[in-house]
Parts: sequence; structure tokens; C-alpha cells
Amino acid sequence: MHPAFSVIFFTTCSGAGYGLLALMGIFGAAGLLPSERWMGLVGLVFALGLVSVGLISSMMHLGRPERAWRAMTQWKSSWLAREGVMAVLTYVPAGLFGIGWVIFEDTSGPWAVAGVVSAVLAWLTVLCTAKIYHTLRPIHQWHNDWTVPSYILLSVMSGAVLTSALIHMFNVVNPYIQGFTVVTLALSWGLKTLYWNFNERTRGLPTVNSAIGIDAGDVSVLELPHTSDNFLMKEMGFKVARKHAEKLRMFSHMAGFALPLLFSLFAMFVDGWVALGCAILAWGLCSLGILTERWLFFAEAKHTVNLYYGAQTV
Repeated sequence: MHPAFSVIFFTTCSGAGYGLLALMGIFGAAGLLPSERWMGLVGLVFALGLVSVGLISSMMHLGRPERAWRAMTQWKSSWLAREGVMAVLTYVPAGLFGIGWVIFEDTSGPWAVAGVVSAVLAWLTVLCTAKIYHTLRPIHQWHNDWTVPSYILLSVMSGAVLTSALIHMFNVVNPYIQGFTVVTLALSWGLKTLYWNFNERTRGLPTVNSAIGIDAGDVSVLELPHTSDNFLMKEMGFKVARKHAEKLRMFSHMAGFALPLLFSLFAMFVDGWVALGCAILAWGLCSLGILTERWLFFAEAKHTVNLYYGAQTV
């Protein structure tokens, strides 16, 4: 699939934003984060800012962005519409939680309920985003059991790395949150590795034979349907060289998981500016790695329509 930058930017920013918002809601309600006004303001502004920028970026991918609101009316049958509905609904409890934290410096009682509800809605939004791709049966690299859990866990991981940077920014020592960050980085790395291994060793069920309805014999395409590139070939037939994909995957392994994990571990045993520097480096590297991972997520996806243009399997 052609990797559109607007969608890559949207999924990366919104995933991190929803992850941070959800963890602030859970940790704040549990009393693991201090109900200090400026911490709440900085964290929630950053989380909702990432979410909002990501959503605006996603609308730029539409042919008619001004009609984006109409997609939400199809929530009964469309995961894209459900994603839009959940995204809008999340702002309500998140706003209430922000009022309690920033204005009243209180994250208990009804404000804690608002924080938990915003966390649930945030993760439901990420789930809807993942289901958009998971339900596309013509794309084997997306329609599998690894897509949804890796999407959700990557969001949690991105949010955890941001939460780690937030607590060190305000000189809050919390080994539970820092340990949670390390664990989510390790789990996400393992899950993403399994996802990539699955795509390496498996192929989609459709073949050239099944595409044209011939059960037996070796079938090859003699004449392509078009003599020049068309929309399908540009959007659905995007190809990335294997050697480039391997290099980008290695970069994602290092920048997205290995180095952030290392710096997050360092942050557990140091304090002050050193810990803050480690947490910020972990966040910056993680963001670059996830952008690369998300580009590969689209670039390596092969649509079944490629069988009509010479591909033997997808």
C-alpha cells in the first residue's frame, strides 16, 4: 500500500496522545501521579494536542475534508465512523478530568471517574483505528491476529514513555511508572517482532489461480490489464525493496524499542537532570522508531488486486 504521510502522522501522534491521556487518567485516579496543577496542565495539553493534531492530519487524507463529519453517521457498520465517534466522545471526560486536576488540583472522587472513563474511551478509539485495518480481508499483512494487539500495545508504550518524561520533568520519583514503561517497551518490542516474523513466513490465501477462477495448473499473467501505471498500481501496488525494508526494520528495532528501553532503564537508577535527559531521549528515539514502523506497516502491505498485475501471491 502507498504509505500516505498524513495517515502515518495521524496514527503515530494519536496513538501516543491517547496512550498518554489514558495513563494519566489511570495513574491519576490511582494516586500514582500527584494532583499538582502544572503537571496536569502540561500532560493533558500535550496529550490532547497530539490527539487533535493527529485527527486534523487524518482529515487531510480525505478527498473532501469538509465532509469528514458525514463519515461519523455510519457508526453502525463502519469502524472508521466508530473511531470518529469515540474520538469526539473522549474529549468530554478528558475535559472534566482536566478541570478537576488543573483547577481544583483534585484527581479523586468524581474527577477520578472522569479520568478512568477518558482512559477507556481513549483505548476504544485506538481499538477502532486498529480494526479499520484488521477488517480489510484483501490485505493479509493487516487481516491477522497480530494487528489489533500490537496497535493497542504500541499506543500504551508510547504513552508510557511520554508519562516517564512527564514525571521526570516535574521531578516526581515513581518507580512503578518507570518500571511500567520498561515492561511495556519490552512487551511491545516482542509483539512487534512476532508480527514481522508472521508477515515474513506467511502469505495470503488468494493466488493467481483463485483470482481468475482456474483451479489447476500453473498460471501466469501474459498481458497486464494496463500498459501504464494507474490508481490501483500506485495506491495498492506500492513496492519497497527487501533490502531497504530490512534496514528500516532494523532502525525501528533500535530507535523504537532497544534504545528507549535502555534509556528508560537508566532513568530508573539516576535522578535529576540525568533522568530527565534519559526520558526525553527515550521519547524522541521512540517517536522516530514508531514513525518508521508505521511507514513499514503500510509499505509492506500487499493488496489482493496485485494478483492481476503479475504478483503470484500476496
